Amino acid sequence: MAEDIITITKETEDGMQKALVHLESELTKIRAGKANPQMFDGLAVDYYGSPMPINQVANISVMDARTLTIQPWEKNMVQPIERAIIAANMGVTPQNDGLIIRIFLPPLTEERRKELVKRCQGEGEQSKIAVRNIRRDAIENVKKLQKNGLSEDAAKDGEAEVQQITDRYIAQVDKVLAAKEKEIMSV
Repeated sequence: MAEDIITITKETEDGMQKALVHLESELTKIRAGKANPQMFDGLAVDYYGSPMPINQVANISVMDARTLTIQPWEKNMVQPIERAIIAANMGVTPQNDGLIIRIFLPPLTEERRKELVKRCQGEGEQSKIAVRNIRRDAIENVKKLQKNGLSEDAAKDGEAEVQQITDRYIAQVDKVLAAKEKEIMSV
């Protein structure tokens, strides 16, 4: 029975780690004033009738702190990439010269920074919800073990350990969010 508690806590920790990694990947897509090629992760481009991630049809690079360049591997992909960026409504306007698309990132206004912070907080709240759901499932599993013969003390210890793991991951989510908010709000 003790092995079952260890298995439950291990699965709980793995699930919560995945929620934290997902939060970090979502936050990299939110622009913080600096040019970042990852802000285009998840952007799909129409490639001969089928959607393809932009990084599979073009090379995205940083020219300077406020400029990105997108160089399609095929010359005829310039227009579809440009349309996809405009349709994504990212707050940037692509400029193309026929071969390369340049994206100049305007400085963020105070209002836009606050909107981005709210978006980050929303992502953080989703991660906290995921962590709490994982905790709920783990505690339900411990209670099932208790019904199947696990002692009450061992069940309480298992629940306390799950709660400690939960508290640790909630604190890490808050720490990641605070760092991203600081990055966004710094001018």
